[in-house]
Parts: sequence; structure tokens; C-alpha cells
Amino acid sequence: MRLTFLGTGTSCGVPTIGCQCYTCTSKDPHDKRLRCSALVETETTRILIDCGPDFRQQIMPQPFRKIDGILITHAHYDHMGGMDDIRPYCQFGEINVYADPIAKAGLLQMLPYCFAEHRYPGVPAIQLHEIHKHEPLRIGDLEVMPIEVMHHDLPILGYRIGKLAYITDMKTIDEGELDYLQDVETLVVNALRQKPHHSHQTLDEAVTFAKRVGARQTWLIHSSHDIGRHKEVNAFLPSDIQMAYDGQVIEIK
Repeated sequence: MRLTFLGTGTSCGVPTIGCQCYTCTSKDPHDKRLRCSALVETETTRILIDCGPDFRQQIMPQPFRKIDGILITHAHYDHMGGMDDIRPYCQFGEINVYADPIAKAGLLQMLPYCFAEHRYPGVPAIQLHEIHKHEPLRIGDLEVMPIEVMHHDLPILGYRIGKLAYITDMKTIDEGELDYLQDVETLVVNALRQKPHHSHQTLDEAVTFAKRVGARQTWLIHSSHDIGRHKEVNAFLPSDIQMAYDGQVIEIK
């Protein structure tokens, strides 16, 4: 199984428009962070996690082939604002999109023309599936287990796929959810910045959570310009907990 980080940035991306801070003025491509999204692929199955407003730019360098499913973590624009751009992939057939009830309602509101009784030609062909925490689903040859984390007071979904767990926008997690993360070897989790935030983990909180999970390798995502430059942050992090970067590909056994 292969994971490609299509985007590792927060809702404003990095560089942030109009900002001249130390991170935003970096020339290092590792400090260019599009909105969060990832591809999980095997030889026969391709899953997209979140489809934000940068989707078109993110997917252009990737091979053009069928997307078997799109997993939505939650109903915020930076995680599903690119859904209209999946239209070219509909030539392979309807695209299955999986979302919890809150995110499903958000999609219906954002893309009403996709779900109208009489759809005009060319709109994305979406088959929208309502999913719930702890109810596994199968997409191709991959089994997906949705888990629940809290984005401040909003319950959202993380996903466990085999030995991989992908979590974004988390502030807290119920103790019972940790049972679903046992034996995870590759953890992807959000680390917004170093100063406290009401609805996202800080870098220190992400490191503490990673140590609790005990994965062989943890990759940090959903990072703002306030976290600092990629290479400098990674230099003081443990080698098994590192910031991911856009375009990075990792193999998961």
C-alpha cells in the first residue's frame, strides 16, 4: 500500500496570502503546503482522503486512473471544497463518496446540482454514502474503519486502513477510540502550530498523542506557517515523528 501526501497545510495554505513571515518567504519546496489531502493506493484500489480546494492542482501530477472512493473527514471547505473538480474521473463511472451525517449534509448543501432529480449534463456523478464511526466499509481490496475524533466540539472522522491511521483537525480524542489504533504502524496526525489553539492540536500535543499510539512512524500534517520551517522543525523532532511534505510518498506494508 502506498500513501501520497497531496497536501499537508492548514486551511489558508503555506505561504499564506499577503504574509512575509519567516516560513512564508522560505524558498524550500518543503515549506509550500497545499490544503490537506492524501491518496491511498494498492495495485487495484485508489482512495482519496478529502478533496479540498487545491484538488485540481494536487492531482495533475498523478496518473489519471479511476478513483474508487473518496473519504471525507468533515464538512469544512478546506477538506471538501474541490469536489466539483472530480468531474473528469466520472468517465470511469460514478464516484463513491463516504461521509458522516454532518459532512453528508454539508455536501448536499454545497453541491445541490449534483443531487437534483434532473441533473444537467456534465455535473459530477456522485454516489453519496452515509457512514458512521466503528462501522467498517470495504473499498476495493481495502477495509476502512472510521473512528471519531473531536475538532473542538465538532465530531469528525479519522480513518484506519490496515496498519495506517489518518487523522486531521483533531483537538481531542475519547479514550475508547484508542482501541481502534492498536498496532498502527504508520500514523498521520495534525499539528497546527506551537502556540495553543482551541480546535487543533499543537505540535507538542501531536507529539504526545503520537507517543501514546506508539506507531513505528508518525507523519505530521495540517500545519500552518506558524509552526516554522519544515527542516528546522524536523531537526528537533524525534526521528520517528516528522513533518510530512506535499508530494511525499511512503510505502506501507
